[in-house]
Amino acid sequence: MKKEYDLSKMKMRKNPYASKLKRQVTIRMGDDVVSYFKELADETGIPYQSLINLYLKDCVAKERRPDLSWHKNNAA
Repeated sequence: MKKEYDLSKMKMRKNPYASKLKRQVTIRMGDDVVSYFKELADETGIPYQSLINLYLKDCVAKERRPDLSWHKNNAA
């Protein structure tokens, strides 16, 4: 392997995978939710953020809707 590479002659092109990259967001979650996924991460060896993403992707794929009945009862 060379110590240095000359990249000046390299052709530039857009990253073909850029549209498939994940977007960073800030989200507030309860301690119980984070603890649940951290425990699951310890069991599976998969980072807890990845587990949360996998779960949400599964919800999207199966078109699951959250139960919002608790919100309607407390809104009055």
